[in-house]
Amino acid sequence: HSQSCQARKGAASACSRPASRDRLTVDFRAWQDWLCATVKETGVSITRADNKIWLTLLMAAVSGILHWYHITTLFENNSHFSHLSALEREMVFRTEMGLYYSYFKTIIEAPSFSEGLLMIMNDNITEYPLVINTLKRFNLYPEVVLAFWYRMYTGMMNVIGISTKSCWIVNRGEGVSPVESCEGLGDPASFYVAVIFLLNGLLVSVFFIYGTYLSGSRFGGLLTVACYFFNHGESTRVMWTPPLRESFSYPFLVVQMLLLTYILRSPTVNRGSLIALSIVNALFMLPWQFAQFVLLTQMASVFGIYILGFMDSCKLQMILYAHMASLGACFILMFGNSMLLTSFYASSLVVSWGILELGPKYLKNYRKDIPLWTVKGFAWVFGTITLKWLMCLILGISDDAHISNLLKAKLIGYKDFDTSMYTCALEFDFMEKETPVRYMKTLLLPVVLIIFLVISMKTYQYVLTKICNEGYTERQEDHFIRGEVVYHALQLVIFAILAILVMRLKLFLTPHMCIMASLVCSKQLFGWVFYKIQPGTLVVAILAMMAFEGIANVQKEWSIVGEFSNLPQEELLMWIKANTKEDAVFAGAMPTMASVKLSTLRPIVNHPHYEDAGLRARTKIVYSMYSRKPAKEVKSELLKLGIDYYILEDSWCLRRTKPGCSMPEIWDIEDPANAGKTPLCKMLSKNPRPFFRTVFDNSIFKVLEVRE
Repeated sequence: HSQSCQARKGAASACSRPASRDRLTVDFRAWQDWLCATVKETGVSITRADNKIWLTLLMAAVSGILHWYHITTLFENNSHFSHLSALEREMVFRTEMGLYYSYFKTIIEAPSFSEGLLMIMNDNITEYPLVINTLKRFNLYPEVVLAFWYRMYTGMMNVIGISTKSCWIVNRGEGVSPVESCEGLGDPASFYVAVIFLLNGLLVSVFFIYGTYLSGSRFGGLLTVACYFFNHGESTRVMWTPPLRESFSYPFLVVQMLLLTYILRSPTVNRGSLIALSIVNALFMLPWQFAQFVLLTQMASVFGIYILGFMDSCKLQMILYAHMASLGACFILMFGNSMLLTSFYASSLVVSWGILELGPKYLKNYRKDIPLWTVKGFAWVFGTITLKWLMCLILGISDDAHISNLLKAKLIGYKDFDTSMYTCALEFDFMEKETPVRYMKTLLLPVVLIIFLVISMKTYQYVLTKICNEGYTERQEDHFIRGEVVYHALQLVIFAILAILVMRLKLFLTPHMCIMASLVCSKQLFGWVFYKIQPGTLVVAILAMMAFEGIANVQKEWSIVGEFSNLPQEELLMWIKANTKEDAVFAGAMPTMASVKLSTLRPIVNHPHYEDAGLRARTKIVYSMYSRKPAKEVKSELLKLGIDYYILEDSWCLRRTKPGCSMPEIWDIEDPANAGKTPLCKMLSKNPRPFFRTVFDNSIFKVLEVRE
C-alpha cells in the first residue's frame, strides 16, 4: 500500500513538474522581454542624454586643462619658480600673500597637524605682544585644508617609499652664492601653488558649463571661455599672485551663481539645490573677508528682480533662508567673527525677510500714487543702511568703517590717513581709461552692450505690460520672464559701477561680461536672428573678429619672461636670522613685515591685513617714521609697542604714485601742525642718532635699533 501511494505520489509530482516549468519559463521569458524592452527604450534615451552631457563635460574639461596649463606656464615664465630656492620662493609671496602662506608653513612644520592648528589659533608673533586667533581674523581655512592635504600626501608617500621631490644646486651667477632648489609636490611652496592653479583650472570648466546652461547652447559656453582667454589680463591675477584670497574664493562664487541661475530658472525649487547653494555660499565666504560685499550686490540684484515681478515671494524667501544658513555657519566656523553680523550683507538679508513678512500686512491698502516697486526698493536700501548702523553701534564694531570711508572718498572726495592708504594704491584707484578700450578691441564690450540693451527692452516691455494689464499671466512659451536673465543684467550693472569706482574690482566685472556674452546664443533673446543665421555660424563669426586682438593679448601674456631675484631683501632676511634673537620684535612697511614673519619667524607688530581697526591704529604709529613729527615723539610711541628694530625704506619716504600720495603728504592730512617740515625718514636715512642706531644697511633697507 505504501509503495502504491509512493508510486502515485511520484507520478503526480512527475506530471506537475513540466507544467510548473513551462509556467516559469513563460513568466521568465515575459519578464525578460519586458526588461529588454525597458532597458532598450531607457538606454536609447539615456544614451542620447549622455551623449550631450558627456560632450559638454568633455569640452568643459578641455577648457579647464587649457587654463590650468596657461596660468601654470605664465607663473613659471614670470618668476622661474621651479629653479628658486626655498627662501626665494617665500619672497615671491610678497605683501599679504606671504602673510597667508606663513600660516600654511607653520602648520606643516609643527610636530602634528593639531599642534599647528593650535599655534595659528593662539598666535603671538603676528601682532606682538597680542595673542590672536588668526584663523578667525584672516580667513585661513584654505591654508588649514592645504596643510592637512600636504601632511597626508607626504606622510603617505614616505610610508610607500616614493620620493616627492628632487633637489639640485642652482648657480645664480657671479658674485651670488649658489642655492639648493627642489621641485615636486613634496616642496611646500610648489604644492601650495599647484592646488591653487588646479582650482582655477576647474574655474574655467565651470565657466563653460555656466555659459552653456545660461544660453542653452554649447556655443554659448565656447564663447564664454574664449572671451575669458581673450581678456585674461582683465579677468584674473592668479597667475601673478596665487595666494590672494580671491584665488581660493572666486571659483566658488561662479559655482554659486550657476546654482542661483538654476534656482531662478526652475519653476519649483527643490531642497537639494537650496542646500547646495548654502554650502557653496559658505565655501565662498570662508576664504575671503570681501565675499560679504559681493553677496550684498547679489542680494540687491535678486531683490531687484523680485520687486520687478520676475520672481515670486516664496522663491525669494527660500533663497534668503539658504543665505542665512550659510551666514550662520560661517559665523560659527569663524569663531563668532563680528564683522559678519554687522555687515551690510547680513542687514540686507534681515531687511529682505522683513519686507516679505511685513509688506503684505502694511501695504494691503496702499494707494498707487508711487509705484510699489519704488517703495519696496527704498525700504530695502534705507532699512539695510539703518540696520547696519544700529548693529555697529550696539556691538561697538568699527572694523569695516574704512569701506564706508573709501566710498565717501570716491564719491565726495573724503580724505583721512587710512582712506588715503587705499586710494593712493593703484589697484584701488578709479578704473583706467585704457580698460574700456581693451574691452572694445576684443569686441567684448560691444557684444555685451547689445545683449544688455535687448534684455533692457524686453524687461521694460514686460514690466509695462504687467503694470498696464494686471490680468497679464505668463505664457507657457515665454521663459524670459522667469528672471535669471534679468538677474544677470542687474548684477552686471552693479559690477560695472564697482569696477569704475575701484579698478581692482574689474576682476568681477570682466568674467561676468564673459558669461553675459554667452547669451548671444540664447533663443529667448535672439530667436528672431536664428531664423536667418545658425547660432554656430554667428558664434564663429564673432570669435573670428574677437580673435584678432584676443590672440594678441594671449601672446603678450606668454611673452612675459623673467626670473625672480631680490638680493637686497635676501640679505636683510639672512642678516635678521643670523644676528637677532628669536624674540626680537620688528616693525616697518607692511609688505616687508609679511616677509620678515614668513622667512625669519620673528615677532612683528604690523602686517598687510589692514581690515582690523586695531591693526590700522598700530600701523599708523609704525608709519609715523615717515611723518614730519619729532624723532623723540615717534620713538616714544614705538617703544610702547615693544619694538626692538625698525626696518626703514627710503623708497617709502620718496615714492609718490600720484600728487598727494607720498607718505609725508598723507601724514599732512592727519598731522597738519607739522606740515612743511622735513620728513623724519629723510633725516634718519642720513643720520639716525641720537634716538636710533643703524645695525644693518644696504641699497634698499636700513635696520634701526630702537633703544631705550
